[in-house]
Parts: sequence; structure tokens; C-alpha cells
Amino acid sequence: MDNTQQGVSPHTVNLSRHALKQMIRVVHDLQNLSENPQYPDKLPELTCSAQIQAQNYSVLMAYDFHVTDSQEAKLIEVNTNAGGLWFACGIENPLNQALPDKLAQRLLTTFIQEYRLFTQDSQARPKLIAIVDQAPEKQFLYSEMQAFARLFKQAGIDCVITDPSEIEASNSGLYYKEQHIDLIYNRHCDFYLSTPEMQVIAQAWQEQSVCVSPNPRVYGLLADKQRMADWSQAPILSDLLKPKIAQRLLQAIPKTQLLHSLDQDTLWSERKRLVFKPTTSYASRGVYIGEKLTKGKFNSFDPQTTLVQERIKPSITTTTDSIEFKTDFRLFVYRHTILAACARIYQGQVTNLRTPNGGFSQLKLTNFI
Repeated sequence: MDNTQQGVSPHTVNLSRHALKQMIRVVHDLQNLSENPQYPDKLPELTCSAQIQAQNYSVLMAYDFHVTDSQEAKLIEVNTNAGGLWFACGIENPLNQALPDKLAQRLLTTFIQEYRLFTQDSQARPKLIAIVDQAPEKQFLYSEMQAFARLFKQAGIDCVITDPSEIEASNSGLYYKEQHIDLIYNRHCDFYLSTPEMQVIAQAWQEQSVCVSPNPRVYGLLADKQRMADWSQAPILSDLLKPKIAQRLLQAIPKTQLLHSLDQDTLWSERKRLVFKPTTSYASRGVYIGEKLTKGKFNSFDPQTTLVQERIKPSITTTTDSIEFKTDFRLFVYRHTILAACARIYQGQVTNLRTPNGGFSQLKLTNFI
């Protein structure tokens, strides 16, 4: 198996401590913002599933950044069902290699903490965790899911990996083959639980009869791509945060707007400094760099669901054999806790795991002068 299947790069990427500290501050600032009880009132009306007042948060969130030549960290997007933690640690085969002990324990603790928050019982432990994805055995990161299941089972927590079609509902909750499910680890890309195949889980979420993590509430507050446009509007931040923190976030977030709010002719003339993203995309699907955009494609964008974002070019990593890779950076997070940090290196327009010798890369921290 080569790295295009594994997603692990043999190269190490430099990251300045200065930029890493900025990234960590962004994580803390946005988490504090999301937990402010006044924050949802400042947003456009959230979809129904995101209006549920959940007690728990979101395991394995990820914050993705580009770093400028002056070592300023710029937030590109927030994810609530981020995969790749095992590859980020340089683990090429998650089935035969384990996470470092300290990280494995911290990761396990986040799942147990989610369940305790959901049940409001400080001693509770889930008996069965269901890892849910669409046809999981066909997913690129299926081996990672299997490794998670092994981690849970080693801790005495049963685990199944399943398609949502295999989950059934009863008056007492959700079941997998007559086994009661305590916690659903949602790897499915239906973040709001809105598709037909996720309706059994959506109903249980509405009734709060099962712990779902990551959940629609946190997705709506932090990871829905429209939030980038909301955060780009100074009043939303300045009304809820101290001036220093609001300004810090504004500097870290590329200016983002919805297409319908902009003049089309002006936008076309300025396209080379912009990126166009569908609000519902993930894994760089449907993302277009302005300088590569055709007029036909530009005219096809839905103005209501297309984000226009200031383009922050990725930094460049040059290997010892003088090959250049574009580079972005990811922090894996649970609330304020940073679980891991990594880079992803690639060639092409957008981040991908297909570039030979590209993929998740380990970091070497450097001083920035």
C-alpha cells in the first residue's frame, strides 16, 4: 500500500511557534464564542436540528489554517467530523499501530466526557458506541474507524461500525441488532441529520434519547460554512467579545461573504484574489480558485449558497529533493483541548490526499524571527 492509499507523507513540515500560538488562540476564542448564550441570537435562524439545546459538544473537531509569509495564521474552515487523526500521528496502518498512549487516553476521555455531559452523570460510561457512516466499509478512513473501535473495546466499551440503515428505534432509544446504543459517533457527512437515511437518528436527537457527537448544534454554531461569513461581520464579534479578542478573530478570518450580497461584474473582475465555496461542501468538494475559474462556471453558482472568500494562498513546503508542496495545517480539538496538530501537503488546486508522497505530515516547530 503506498501513501496515496494511506494518506501519510514521509515528509516533515516546519511550523513556527508564533503561528501555532495564533491557531490555538483562534480555537479558544471561537469555542468561547460558541458557548456564549447570546451568540445564537446573533446568527441567521439555525436549522431545526441545530436548535436543540444539547448538553454535550463535539468530539474530534478540526480547525484548518493557512499560514502567510509573515507567519500569520488564517482560519480556512472548521470541521465537526474530522478524520485522519491516526494519519496525522504518522500511523500508516491504524490496524497494526496504536496511537501514543497519552493521546489515546485523552481521546478516549473525550468520548466518555461527552456521554457524561449528555447524561449529566459524572460517573456514567457508555456501554455501546456506534460509529456511523454511509457504507463505512467503503470509506477511505474505514481502517481508522476500526482502530477507534479497537480503542473503545480495549477500554471495556463495546463498539459497532455501521451504516445508519442498520439502526432501529424503539420507545427506549436506538438499537443495533437488539443492542441499545448509548453514543453515536457520527462520521456521516450529513451534519444536520437531514437526509432520509439519517431520520431515525435525527428523531432520537430531537428527543435527546441518544448522545450524538459531533452533533448538529455544534455544527450549526461553528462548522456551518456560513459562519465564516457571519464572523467576517465585525458587529457580531464586537457585540459579544472583548475588543482585543474580536479584532484578533477578524484578523485571523479571511473576509467571507455570500455571493448574492455582491455585485457580479465587480466580483468577476476581482476573482483572481478570491475562492468560491458551496456552503454545503466538505473535503474541498466544489471549491474553485478564482484565477482558474471560467465564466460559465462562475455564472452557474447559486448566489444563495455560494461563499466568496478572500484567497489566502497556502504556504509552500520544499523537500530535501527540491519538490514543492502546498501546505495547510490542522488542529484536532475537543472544546479547548488540542489533541493533535499536523500539516497536510499536496499539489493541485485544493487540499487532497492523492498527491504522491503528500498527505498528513508531522510538524517540526521552529522559532519565527
